[in-house]
Amino acid sequence: MNNLPKITHVIYDLDGLLLDTESIHAQVNSEITSRYGKIFDKQTKCKITGRKSIDSAKAIVELLELPVTPEDYLQQRNTLTYQRFPEAKPMPGAVHLTQHLYQNKIPQAVATSSSREPFNLKTKNHQEWFQLFNYIVVGDDPNLKHGKPAPDIFLIAAKRLDVSPKNCLVFEDSLAGMEAALAAGMSVIVVPDPDMDKTLFYSAHQILNSLTEFQPQLWQLPPFF
Repeated sequence: MNNLPKITHVIYDLDGLLLDTESIHAQVNSEITSRYGKIFDKQTKCKITGRKSIDSAKAIVELLELPVTPEDYLQQRNTLTYQRFPEAKPMPGAVHLTQHLYQNKIPQAVATSSSREPFNLKTKNHQEWFQLFNYIVVGDDPNLKHGKPAPDIFLIAAKRLDVSPKNCLVFEDSLAGMEAALAAGMSVIVVPDPDMDKTLFYSAHQILNSLTEFQPQLWQLPPFF
């Protein structure tokens, strides 16, 4: 990693990276699609991970040929997921890493496709933890024109952190998120869902099985003690 620009700021995705909300999404999507005699399989899951809510709803309706509009599907999904989001638990290593960088005065931000309302529900029981982040950029931010895989959300985060994109390290779990970070000119580490084909992430600077595997010193960041 020494041939890369110095990393001074870190940006994280939320769903499936900091918080285990993907299991909630998968369960709810399976429940809804089964109502129409369809199966929410791994292939469909991989194609929607990391996308904005309405974009993922459109993809599911089209891929599985469901007899509903994307808006109807989204309404059904929101009803179920919003009830369960407060149950979301931190992903392994997430709290330790973010606390470590905070204590070492490394500015951090969250850049999530999640809109503000579901973000608040997901983080409801983690208020103290999320105060460690300098900025939170959500999917319905008024300055965000295009969701991932477009680079917009990461560029907005970098602008608010007042840092050049080349000095940012992004942690992602999705293909759309990785593509967005690379398009923004940032370094990216991917921690993919176990259901994802890891060969899809060949463009990432590093692939980890878990945040617990991250070694900060390899990125010129303060090492764990």
